[in-house]
Amino acid sequence: MKRKPAADVFTDLVFEVFRINGRILGAGERLTVEFDLTTARWQVLGAVGIGGPQTVAQIARYLGLQRQSVQRTVDLLAEEHCVLFKRNPNHARAKLVEITLDGRQKLNQIGKRQIVWANRIVGDMPAQEIADAVTVLRALRERLENDEPA
Repeated sequence: MKRKPAADVFTDLVFEVFRINGRILGAGERLTVEFDLTTARWQVLGAVGIGGPQTVAQIARYLGLQRQSVQRTVDLLAEEHCVLFKRNPNHARAKLVEITLDGRQKLNQIGKRQIVWANRIVGDMPAQEIADAVTVLRALRERLENDEPA
C-alpha cells in the first residue's frame, strides 16, 4: 500500500510529541518538586481537582493511562493526604477519589507557578496557532482512541 503524504507528516508529529512530552515531564518535575509531588502525581491530582470525584478507572481513561499505574499514584496521593477515597453510590467496589483541602492547596500553588511558566513558553505566539494545534491533537487522539495499531 502506498503511504499517504499525511501519514509521513503524522509520523513526524508523533516523534515531535514524544520529544515535547519528555520536555513537559521534565518541566513538570521542576514545577512540582517543592510541593513533594511528581509530574505523575500532579497530573492525577489535576484530573481529580478539575473533574471532581471520580473512580480510578475514570481518571485513567481521561488521562489515557493504565488503570494500575493510576491506582498506584492515587494510593500515594492518599498517603500524602492530597486525595481521599469515598463511598461510590453507583458501585460498591469502585471507590470515588476526591481531592482534599491539602491537595487543592498544592494544586493551586502549582497552578500559580504553571501560569508563569506557560506565559514564558508561549511568549508572543498567537493564541490561535496554539488553539489550532490543540484541535489537531484532539482530533488525532479521538481517532487513536477508536483504533488499534495494525
